[in-house]
Amino acid sequence: MTGAVPGTGPAVTNTRTHVFLGKGGVGKTTCAAATALHYADAGERSLAISTDPTPSLSHIFELPGRQREREVLDHLFITELGLEEVRAMWDERFGQEVYAVFSAFVDIDYGRFVEFVTSVLPGLNEEFMVDQIRRLVRQGGYRHIVWDTAPLGQTLALLGTPSLLAEHLRMAPRIYSHLRTSGERRESVMAALKRWDELASECMAFLRDDVSFSMVTIPEALAVRQLDGVFAELERHGLRVDRLIVNNVVQTRDSAFLREKAEHQEPHLHLLRERYGQLPIIEIPLFPHEVRGSDALREVALVLRPTLEGVVPA
Repeated sequence: MTGAVPGTGPAVTNTRTHVFLGKGGVGKTTCAAATALHYADAGERSLAISTDPTPSLSHIFELPGRQREREVLDHLFITELGLEEVRAMWDERFGQEVYAVFSAFVDIDYGRFVEFVTSVLPGLNEEFMVDQIRRLVRQGGYRHIVWDTAPLGQTLALLGTPSLLAEHLRMAPRIYSHLRTSGERRESVMAALKRWDELASECMAFLRDDVSFSMVTIPEALAVRQLDGVFAELERHGLRVDRLIVNNVVQTRDSAFLREKAEHQEPHLHLLRERYGQLPIIEIPLFPHEVRGSDALREVALVLRPTLEGVVPA
């Protein structure tokens, strides 16, 4: 796509990229915010990015409105990108080129096309964000970039994009040979598709080689059951999770309610320790208060701290 540099990965910089994965509601935004704050408190310029459709970084930091790359504390910047923001950024960078390809054989006006492509095609928004983060890494403006991803189903969709493109490229010559377009037009379509394929491959290489993944879950049956499939899908694409964070673990049993809740959590915690014991497992306690504001986030960062440096790829 326009602006991509085929065959080149991120420039060699000191930027470290941290990605937090998890289903909706497990606390990955909290963990991402606490991680970025930890590094900022250490004097390292850090950016926390949320691409959740309903971003909540501003809520966690007790800020009004949605934030766009704003310094909220010393050395700490946050930016929130909902679907509309991601769609506008994608449109500005890639929209016209993609439309040029599709308009060769689909009669659709540009506005409806952008809405369709950015909403329906699996993984496109997420792949675009991977490329955006690669660009930030190359620029070297931050020591740490912490990405709070969309819920797992949307994020995992990007993993299938390279194979979808490869299959399309395999069939494309036969498809486009029948289009009522000139040979020059068909060649430009094929060239654009080839660039997209290269971009998808570069994004996957970046995720494999330059990113630290943290999986966030909670000790409940459904969340734990889903992890096997998620880990298998990540492994199939060569992506390695560096640590498992279990949120909302009952550690104080000073009431009947907490004792019963802890008993319900125990078998799930046992299963997680048994199945994923090869990973560092961090158990974040169930706090008696809502985790909002820098002081509360520092409590979470204190629990995460032992592995914040160790999980970063060499």
